[in-house]
Amino acid sequence: MAEKVADRKPRTKVECCGYPLSIFFIVINEFCERFSYYGMRAVLVLYFRYFLQWDDDTATSIYHTFVALCYLTPILGAIVADSWLGKFKTIIYLSIVYTVGQVIMAISTIHDLTDTDRDGTPNNLTLHIALSMIGLILIALGTGGIKPCVAAFGGDQFEDHQEKQRSTFFSIFYLSINAGSLLSTVITPILRGQECGIHTQQKCYPLAFGVPAALMVVALIVFIAGSSMYKKVSPQGNIMLKVCKCIGFALKNRFKHRSDQYPKRQHWMDWASDKYEKRLVAQIKMVLRVLFLYLPLPMFWTLFDQQGSRWTFQATTMDGNFGLVRIQPDQMQTVNPILIVILVPIVDAVVYPLIKKCKLNFTPLRKMTVGMLLAALAFVVAALVQIKIDGTLPKFPSAGTCQMKVLNLGDSTVNVDILGVQYTTDSFKATPYKDFPSEGAGNFIVSYGNNNTTSVAVFNSATRHTLLVKNAPTVQSLLLNDTNKKPDEGNNAIRFVNALENITLLIKAGSKELGHVLPFTSSGYALLPEGESEFVFSYNDTSERTCNVSKSFGFGSSYTVVIQNLICESQQVATLTYIEDIQPNTIHMAWQIPQYFLMTIGEVVFSVTGLEFSYSQAPSNMKSVLQAGWLLTVAVGNIIVLIVAGVSQLPDQWAEYVLFSALLVAVSIVFSIMAYFYTYVDPAEIEAQFDEEDKKKDDHEMSTIPVYENEAHFPKQSKM
Repeated sequence: MAEKVADRKPRTKVECCGYPLSIFFIVINEFCERFSYYGMRAVLVLYFRYFLQWDDDTATSIYHTFVALCYLTPILGAIVADSWLGKFKTIIYLSIVYTVGQVIMAISTIHDLTDTDRDGTPNNLTLHIALSMIGLILIALGTGGIKPCVAAFGGDQFEDHQEKQRSTFFSIFYLSINAGSLLSTVITPILRGQECGIHTQQKCYPLAFGVPAALMVVALIVFIAGSSMYKKVSPQGNIMLKVCKCIGFALKNRFKHRSDQYPKRQHWMDWASDKYEKRLVAQIKMVLRVLFLYLPLPMFWTLFDQQGSRWTFQATTMDGNFGLVRIQPDQMQTVNPILIVILVPIVDAVVYPLIKKCKLNFTPLRKMTVGMLLAALAFVVAALVQIKIDGTLPKFPSAGTCQMKVLNLGDSTVNVDILGVQYTTDSFKATPYKDFPSEGAGNFIVSYGNNNTTSVAVFNSATRHTLLVKNAPTVQSLLLNDTNKKPDEGNNAIRFVNALENITLLIKAGSKELGHVLPFTSSGYALLPEGESEFVFSYNDTSERTCNVSKSFGFGSSYTVVIQNLICESQQVATLTYIEDIQPNTIHMAWQIPQYFLMTIGEVVFSVTGLEFSYSQAPSNMKSVLQAGWLLTVAVGNIIVLIVAGVSQLPDQWAEYVLFSALLVAVSIVFSIMAYFYTYVDPAEIEAQFDEEDKKKDDHEMSTIPVYENEAHFPKQSKM
C-alpha cells in the first residue's frame, strides 16, 4: 500500500478575479492539447490513404484501432494517478510521452526522408509506417492517460468555499476543449492542402502534423510553468481497483459455494459481504445495473466515429466549392462541433420543454434510444448520398474487359474498327469510352474516307486507353494508357497532347514540370489541385517563345488537353481543346450536412443524456467507475468497426452504411427492452439508509459501554 503523504499546497497562492491563477495554465494547456489531438486526428485517415498508400478498409481499420486505444488508456491513467504518482506527475510524465509521439508522427510524414530518387514518392514506406505506428501508440498512451487527470486536477485547485468558481472553471475548461478541437479541424486540413518539400512539392503532411506537435510542446511547457502555483493532492487510492477486487471476490466465493448444500443469496454480489462491508456491496450493485445497460451502447459509437473515416472518404468524391470558400474533405468534420454549439442550447431550452408540455414521459433512457435511432437514420442518409455519388462515378473496366476512346487529331471524320467495335468522330473530337473483351494483342483499322491503315496493339485486362489518330501527312495512330481511377484527394489528372506540326513543346502545369512533348505524342499526368492552374508552354522556332494559359478545374476530374495552335508573341493565342476523360465531382459536399445534422442531434440526445443518467444512478464515490465504463463503450465501438470492415466484404459502400444502420436499429430495440425493465433509483436515498443504520449501530454500541466513576473500577489489563 502506498504511503499516504500530506497534500502539497502551492508556495504562494495567487488569485486573479477570485480564481486561483494556476487554473489559467491548466485551461491553456487543455486548449493546446485538444488542438494537438483533434488536429492530428482530422488528417490522419487521409495520411493513411494517400501517403502510406493503404486502401480504404486498411486505413479505416488502423484509424479506429488508434481511436479505440485512446479510449482504453484513460483507465490506466486514472489508476496510475490515484494509486501511485498523483495527478500532477501523471500529467507531466504522460505529456512527455504524448509530445514525443507527436514529434515522431510529424517526422514520419516527411516524404523527403526516404525519397532517394527525388520523384516525390517515399522509397521506403516501411520506415514511415514503423515511425507512424510508434508515434500513434505513444500518442494514444499520452492523450488517454491524461484524459481523466487534467479536469480533476483543475478542480483540486479550488477551496471548499469556491464552489461557484469551480463550476465556472469546468464550463471554461470544456469550452477550451471545443475551441481547440474546432479550430484544429479547420486549420490542419488547410495546412495539409498546401504543397511543401525539399526536392519535390507534395501535400504538406509534415506541416499538418508538425503544428499539432508544436502545440503539444507548448501545452507541456505551459503546464510546467505553473508548477509552483498548483495544489497537488497526494494519491488516495483508486476506487476502480477496489471495485474490481470486490467483484472478483464475489465471483470466486460464489464459485466456491456453488453446491446445493449452501443457501442461495438474493444477488451474486452478496457473496462479497463475507469480506467487504454491505455499503460497498450495495454501491457496486447500483453501478453494475448501469454498466449492464451500457452493453448495447458501443454500437452508437461504431457509427459516430466513422465521421472521421468513412464519411471523410465519402467527402473526397464530392464537390467542396462553396463559392467564396473551398472546403477540404477533412474539414467537413467541423460541421459536428459547430452543430453541437448550436443544438445543445436549443434542445435543452426548446425541444425538451415542448415535449414536457405535451405531457410525454421522455425519460433519459428513452432519449438515449431516440439518439441511437437518429444515428441509424444518419447512416441511411449517408447511404442515399453514396448511391447518388456512385451514379456520377465513371464505370471503369472490370476484369477481362478493356475500355478505349478515339481522339481524332485529323482534319476530317475518322472511323475506327477494333475487334468489331465501331468508333466514329469528327475532327478534334473524342468518342465516349467503349468496352470490348481484352484478348491481348488485337488488330484495329483506322479509316479516313478511302485512306485506311491496320495496326496491332496489346490490350490488357481492366485497362483504359485513348487512341490518337490523324491523317496528315499519312494515317497514323498512337495508343495512350489512361488513368483507370478517380484522382486521389480531389485532385485533377491533366495531360497534354501536342497536335502542332514539327514543334516540340516544353510544358509546365502548375508547379509540375512535364518535360518535352514531341508532335503527336502525350505528356504524363500532372495532378493539379482544385481551382485555377497555370500552364506554361515553351518552344523554339526562330527564337525562344513562351505562352501562359490559366484554367480552373473542379474536384476529381481527368482531362486530355489537346494543343491545336500556339502563337506566343506580343499578343498570345492558344487554341486548346479539353477532352473530359473523367468528369469532376458533381455531388456537392453540402449534401453531407443532413447526415451530420442527424448524427449530431443524436449525439446531443444520446451522449449528454447518457452521462447525466449514469451520474444520477450511481453513488457519489463511484462516478469514476462509470466514467471508465462510458469511455470503454467508445473503445469497443471502434473495435466493432474493425470487425465489420474486415468481415462484411460488401462490394458497395452504400451497402455497408445500410448494414451499420440496421445493426444499430436492432441494438436500439434491445436497449429499449432493457430500458423498459429498468427501475430508476436514488443512490443518495439508499446511502442515507446505510447512514441511518450506521448511526443506530453507533448509538447502540455507545449505550452498551459501562460507565466507571473512578479508576479503581476499570478492569485490569493483562500484559501482552
